[in-house]
Amino acid sequence: MRPALHAEWTKTRTVPGPLWLLIGTVVATTALGAGAISVVDCTADGCGGDTVRVGLMGVHLGQALVAVLAVLVISGEYGSGMIGTTLTAVPRRATVLAAKAVVLTGVVSVGGTAAVLGSVLAGRLLLPDVGDRALSLSDGPTLRAVLGTVLYLVLIGLLSLGVATAVRDSATSVGVVLGLLYIVPIVSQTIGDPYWQRLLQQISPTSAGLAIQATTDLGSLPLSPWAGLGVTAGWAAAALVTGGLLLRVRDA
Repeated sequence: MRPALHAEWTKTRTVPGPLWLLIGTVVATTALGAGAISVVDCTADGCGGDTVRVGLMGVHLGQALVAVLAVLVISGEYGSGMIGTTLTAVPRRATVLAAKAVVLTGVVSVGGTAAVLGSVLAGRLLLPDVGDRALSLSDGPTLRAVLGTVLYLVLIGLLSLGVATAVRDSATSVGVVLGLLYIVPIVSQTIGDPYWQRLLQQISPTSAGLAIQATTDLGSLPLSPWAGLGVTAGWAAAALVTGGLLLRVRDA
């Protein structure tokens, strides 16, 4: 396992794509979050609403860059033909996928932490001093939202890796993942029946997973914060298992 991890880490740090995508994730997440928090209407009594969730809104955009990064981790090798060399060097295909998942988890954790903390810092700087401590990491719900959002980005990365392993093609994989992340929540909002709307929100990796960001009015969520993140984890696990099985039974 150690040689496989070393090989995957070498690939990740010696090509420019992953670094630029991580930087893009941090910039896009922080910028959109700062833009959203800058229009929050505050009074002397406080800002009201869920300022934490507003400040972390940039994750809606940043997750797309994480998905692209994760897809390229393996589909890029299929596109260049390097996957044959990788599987020759490490014949145990499960080990190859596990090594890619471990390295991806570490990389996204670092980038996601920077993006989320940047969003919180921007929110603290932009919110007027009205005694609103909603964006303080000393606040339990805020800390849960921050840590949970980083975990959410990691899970989106693993979900994307699993899809790309199964599909192989970069463009198709990105399309499938972005469809799951963005189209399903949009469809749920267009359904008039409250039961089906809530059901789609409960099974969507985005709608369910981002419930972890909520710090107020938890009763209105489709699922509790940690249960929602568990749904996203289930999607990621299913994608990785499917991708891993197909990787084992198909020719490179």
